[in-house]
Amino acid sequence: MELKLFGVAKDIIGSNKLSITAEDFATVGELKQWLSQQYPKLQQLRSVAVAVNSEYAEDNQSLQNAYEIALIPPVSGG
Repeated sequence: MELKLFGVAKDIIGSNKLSITAEDFATVGELKQWLSQQYPKLQQLRSVAVAVNSEYAEDNQSLQNAYEIALIPPVSGG
């Protein structure tokens, strides 16, 4: 499965996508925790939204039936 990355998250990770295995993460929260461990600079972001199947998701949402996941950092500017 592909994790799509945008904005500063893309800059921190160095790519616009990551290949992940959904079986490795039961929930959005577990995925966010893993990403923070692998890419510590992500912890500097105020908040990061996750969209699962084109819908914003809470940390307790299951990734079992996910076909698309996107990591969306806060938007700045005016």
